[in-house]
Amino acid sequence: MTPPDPMKGFRGVMSAVLILEALVVLLALLVVAKSDGGLATWQGWSVGIMALVLILACAFVGRPWGLYLAAGLQIVMLGGFFIDSALGIVAVVFALGWTWMLWARHDVLKRLTEGRLASQQPPPDQAHTN
Repeated sequence: MTPPDPMKGFRGVMSAVLILEALVVLLALLVVAKSDGGLATWQGWSVGIMALVLILACAFVGRPWGLYLAAGLQIVMLGGFFIDSALGIVAVVFALGWTWMLWARHDVLKRLTEGRLASQQPPPDQAHTN
């Protein structure tokens, strides 16, 4: 039996966060709609395209460069301050979340190489439970 791959779960979390981020970005359309020009402005198009790119990025999180794509999108999202300050604040919150996720990924990889993950430990001896 092969041990479980801890990075498989991380890829799922990355996809879920990208979808959640896209949904929050789409909610920013409500703010842009009430601004000067409405949704048909460059701000409206920018927000819509960014949400679409975040959703499409989910297809690539399993690739070796998928993590770099997600991190790069966070940098692009920080440019949301130029579109609307609310979008920029959302970008900061998600950038902090991604920073924590990358730290956790680093910690899991470190434990994996050291053999300290729970899935790498031998099963408890059943003879001592009687």
